[in-house]
Formats: sequence, structure tokens, C-alpha cells
Amino acid sequence: MGRESGRGRGATLTPDLIIEAALRLSDADGDLDKLTVRRLAAELGVGAMTLYSYFRSRDEILDGMADRVLGRMSLPAGPATDPAQAIREVGHGFLRMMRDHPTVVRLLATRITDSRTALAGAMEGPLQRLVDAGIPGPVAVRCYGFLITYAIGFASYQVPRPWGHSGEGSDADEQRRQRSHVYSALPLDRFPRLVELSDELVALPSDAQFEFGLEAFVASVVRSL
Repeated sequence: MGRESGRGRGATLTPDLIIEAALRLSDADGDLDKLTVRRLAAELGVGAMTLYSYFRSRDEILDGMADRVLGRMSLPAGPATDPAQAIREVGHGFLRMMRDHPTVVRLLATRITDSRTALAGAMEGPLQRLVDAGIPGPVAVRCYGFLITYAIGFASYQVPRPWGHSGEGSDADEQRRQRSHVYSALPLDRFPRLVELSDELVALPSDAQFEFGLEAFVASVVRSL
């Protein structure tokens, strides 16, 4: 339609451009409810009715966002060498996808997609990697189910807790110090364990905690195989 994008002057409006803008807005806000057709149209520099010529409803835009993120889930090139490596790669792939686009956590928790693009990227690909590594199909399905729900839960827990995010430096260290103080300053008679373990508790939303759970699952599956 030749309209200009609010983020890309001279760019012709397309469904892909609309979805990219929707993901950018919702990821930045961290709140999918704030994504309205009117706000998205303003971001793109067009009227709301223009968007309805590409998508019939906000729900269709949300489905497009889910398809875009799920369909582009990435895994390492080449096959995994063993079941443990394949499980780690799929688990890390899910978490990476949700970090790159925090919106997908809410989308997965509230919507179901039968898009072939999404099914190929976020289901067929991970399942094939697990099976190729020597995990029987039925077990691979159970592994898949655990890994995606574990990543959804962990990402949901980590996002609003910045003291657990990766990174060193004064800001990260200060956030951890402040959170540790919240626990250590609690009344000792009522919260003896929180006070005692205040330094360890700040690591609950950390990457190390994700790895702890993932490795426990890897060990369990490898034993069963």
C-alpha cells in the first residue's frame, strides 16, 4: 500500500513488517495486553483500518507473532552426538527463543497454533533432533514436553527478577546485593532459612539455576535409556 513505517521510512507496509513491529512493541513492554491495533498502527505510521486490510483482527496478529517466533526457533547446525547433548540443545534453544522474544512466553501460555511454520520450527525440528540422537520417539515426546514447559516456567520467573540475569558489573552486583539484603533483613525467628541462605536465594532466577534443573533432567533420562 506504499505507506511508510514509523521505524523504517520508505519501507512498504507488509504483513511481515507489521508482525516485526508487533513483536518489537510487545517485547519492549513485556505486557502483551498493551499491544492494541491502534497502538501498532501508530508505531507504523498508518491508520488502524489499514492494518485490518492485512489482518482481520488482533487475534490474527497474535497468531502471526507466535508463528514468526516459533517458526524461527534455532538449533545448532549438525546432529547431536548423544541424547544428553540433544536434550541440552533443545532446552537451551527454547530458553534462547523466549529470551529473544519474551512475548512468546505469554503467547504459548494463552494460545494454540496449528500453523505448519510454527509446527516445523518449534516441534518437528526439536523432536527430530532428540530422535536422531537415539532417544525413542515416545520418550522424545516426553522430553520435549518437559523442556518446553520448563523453559516457559523459568523464563516467566526470571524476566521480572533482574538480579538473576546473566552479566557482571556494578548494576548486576548491586541488584544481587540489594535482593540478598531483603532476605537477610527478615525477622530471624520467623524466617531462619531465608536469612541463613540469603546469598544463595538470589541465584534462584539465574542461568546457573536453569542449568541445575536441566542437568538433573538429563541425568534422569540418560539413566532410563
